[in-house]
Amino acid sequence: MTEPRKLSIDIWSDVMCPWCLVGWGNLSQALGKLEGEIEAEIRWHAFELNPDMPEEGEERTAHIARKYGRTIQQSKEVQGQMRAAAEAAGVSLDYQGEEPAPDAMMWNTFAAHRLLTWTLEEHGPEAQTRLKLALFKAHFNQRRRIGEREVLLDVAQEAGLDREAAAAALDREEFARKTRTEEQAAMEMNITGVPAMLVEGRFMIPGAQPPEAYVNVLRRVAEKTVAER
Repeated sequence: MTEPRKLSIDIWSDVMCPWCLVGWGNLSQALGKLEGEIEAEIRWHAFELNPDMPEEGEERTAHIARKYGRTIQQSKEVQGQMRAAAEAAGVSLDYQGEEPAPDAMMWNTFAAHRLLTWTLEEHGPEAQTRLKLALFKAHFNQRRRIGEREVLLDVAQEAGLDREAAAAALDREEFARKTRTEEQAAMEMNITGVPAMLVEGRFMIPGAQPPEAYVNVLRRVAEKTVAER
């Protein structure tokens, strides 16, 4: 039996980004179709959609209207389109917690990225993906205040990480510096929107693509890398 071909996939993404969750859902579907054929090691890298977001955050509908020059109604329509895309990708952007629902907010995500950077370095890609998905869930489905330190530590602990070690990582300048380096790398590769997926360090897939597109690209990359060996 032939061993699956192993590919690395580096994903620049923000936990505030609905299209990043959609892209993950579609990539997961693609990898399901490629099971036994291609095996992916996924690593997440920092990209802040709103690096200047203040500590108090901003309500999501108002934020989209302000940032993209839309009316409130247009902003709601955009969010409806995102929800439909998420449903097709097998993921959800909908609130799933107790009522009354908190406001849907946008937060500063630099601390969240520092935790993700630390998790990859200390615990590896699988643990990092667990944390990334937990942060998506906390933001979209639970509407938790993930710009706040204690909330981030709660999420990290729920994802199976040691709370005290995560707190120490947030206090280490080393991980702030490494996170900024990841953001600088995105700029140097002209990544201006996310998700952006870099396969085998060479082949860029921009935006949230349909599952079939990921299947086709990953197969081509796998064939190319085998031919080069």
